[in-house]
Amino acid sequence: MTIADKEQPKGARDAPLHVAIVMDGNGRWAKRRGLPRQVGHPKGVDAIRRVVEAAPDQGIRWLTLYAFSTENWRRPAGEVAEVMRLLKLYVNSDLDKLVREGVKVRILGRREGLPPDVAEIVERAERQTAHNDKFFLQVAFNYGGRADIVDAARAVAAEVAAGRIAPEDITDDIFEARLSTGGLPSPDLVIRTSGEQRLSNFLLWESAYSEFVFPDVLWPDFTPHHLAEGIAEFQKRERRYGGAVADDVLATG
Repeated sequence: MTIADKEQPKGARDAPLHVAIVMDGNGRWAKRRGLPRQVGHPKGVDAIRRVVEAAPDQGIRWLTLYAFSTENWRRPAGEVAEVMRLLKLYVNSDLDKLVREGVKVRILGRREGLPPDVAEIVERAERQTAHNDKFFLQVAFNYGGRADIVDAARAVAAEVAAGRIAPEDITDDIFEARLSTGGLPSPDLVIRTSGEQRLSNFLLWESAYSEFVFPDVLWPDFTPHHLAEGIAEFQKRERRYGGAVADDVLATG
C-alpha cells in the first residue's frame, strides 16, 4: 500500500494530525555494538523510511523529524560529514517515490552555513514536491528552536523598522508566521526516542501545548509498532490548553 492509498486511514479521527520526533540514539546504537558512532546513522535512515511509510496509515498528516541541530556542528567532523552524506543519499534515492506518492517535503532551519551541495539538494527536494498535498514531511536540518525564534524576531523587527507593522499590533499569529514552521499546525505529539526526556532546542515555540512521549528505544530500532504505541498513549491524554474541565471546576468550587 502506498502513501497515496492511505489518504483516509482507519482510526485517523482519533490519531494526532501532527507528530514531531526527536530521532535520538544513532550513536549509542552503534557504540553498544562496538562500532563507530557514525555507523548508526545509516540505520537511522532506515528507521526514517519505515516511519514515513507507516505514518499516514496511523492517521498522521504532518510528520516533523529532527535530523540535525545548530549545535550538532560541534560533533566530530567525520560524523557531521556522514550525516550530510546520508541526507544527500536519502533525497537522491527516495525523492522520486516521495513525488509519486504525494509527499510534500519542507526543510526547517537555517540555510546559511550549509555546504553548497547540501543546500542544492534541500532546494531540489522542496521544489519537486511543492505541488503535493497528501502527506507533509518536515525535516529540521541545521535547526534550533532558539535560533528560529531569534530569526523570527529579526524579521518582525525589520518590518516594524520599515513601518509595515506597528509594535502594538504584533500578535502571536504575526510572530508565528515568521518562524520556519510558519503555516504548519503545532505538533499534537512530540516523541523523543532513547528514553531521554528533554526537547534539546526542538520546536520550543510550537510545542507549548504538545503532548510528550519518551519511549526507551534507540532511533535505529524504532518501528511502526513504537509509533502506534506513542499514538495510543497520546489518545489517553486529556488536552486542556491551559484550561480546566468541568469536573475539575466543580470539585474545587
